[in-house]
Amino acid sequence: MDQNKRPESMVRITTPELAEAFIAEQVKAVQEQVGDKKVLLALSGGVDSSVVAALLIKAIGKQLVCVHVNHGLMRKGESENVIEVFKNQLDANLIYVDATDRFLDLLAGVSDPEKKRKIIGAEFIKVFDEEAAKLDGISFLAQGTIYPDILESIKQAEGKKAVKSHHNVGGLPEEMEMQLVEPIKLLFKDEVRVVGEALGLPHAMVYRQPFPGPGLGVRCLGAITRDRLHALREADAILREEFDNCGLAEKVWQYFIAVPDIKSVGVKDESRYEGWPAIIRAINTKDAMTATIEEIPYAVLHKITARITSEVEGINRVLFDLTPKPTGTIEWE
Repeated sequence: MDQNKRPESMVRITTPELAEAFIAEQVKAVQEQVGDKKVLLALSGGVDSSVVAALLIKAIGKQLVCVHVNHGLMRKGESENVIEVFKNQLDANLIYVDATDRFLDLLAGVSDPEKKRKIIGAEFIKVFDEEAAKLDGISFLAQGTIYPDILESIKQAEGKKAVKSHHNVGGLPEEMEMQLVEPIKLLFKDEVRVVGEALGLPHAMVYRQPFPGPGLGVRCLGAITRDRLHALREADAILREEFDNCGLAEKVWQYFIAVPDIKSVGVKDESRYEGWPAIIRAINTKDAMTATIEEIPYAVLHKITARITSEVEGINRVLFDLTPKPTGTIEWE
């Protein structure tokens, strides 16, 4: 049987009881696969990698080594939060790597979305390989791969192109002497959340905003520049703060800002002001394969617009994306 294909007989995990059964099954499978070896986990701090971390801690305890790489494409305060939650609160064996300059230098001038994803993915593998080389007994690499990642990275039928490439799909380079551990790769996002709660993770962590592996790299549209990336990070922080304030944070499945590499003429301090547009995207979905648009009250949109255009240097317009999936994907790139 294809190990990357979800069996038609597989029951969707919708209850704590089903989640407990899945956890028991995966704990046993991981223990059999890993034995007494160590596992290196790519820990982004997102829902998927957090659930994998909790599951692996349950299965193999201190044999797990978590690595969090700050590639300079994280949301505001993201890396700091990962350190606080996993190292200080959950007592995880956590290694923090600041590779901001390394990633941004490689991405300079690269505008094609697929090239950006592949550069980020390849560099992630290099970073993990380097960290693994510093440790003794690392034989496995764990990832928070889920089923939509696989579905969107392979051709669904003859003649159809892959929707997009995911940095965590496609195996490992031959020179990397580790095996993959992917205990939730056949689950959809809603199932991952049920499993996360069954594992005892905090509700806020389980239902936090999904965040793509390439991070803000696929929301800073086109060739990434540090000034536009900074503007994107600040605008996105304002959006998240205002959604928290008005009760939309848990009502909307995913919401974020995208900033394209285009400028328009605006007015600031009674003078011409060229700036980028900030595009708001807010969608709801159950399985990430289709998505609908959440209707945001105009009063909320007006407040977000006023804050972004007045507080974020370089942005002079705010737009709202009304496109469902399909035809749009959840991310812009």
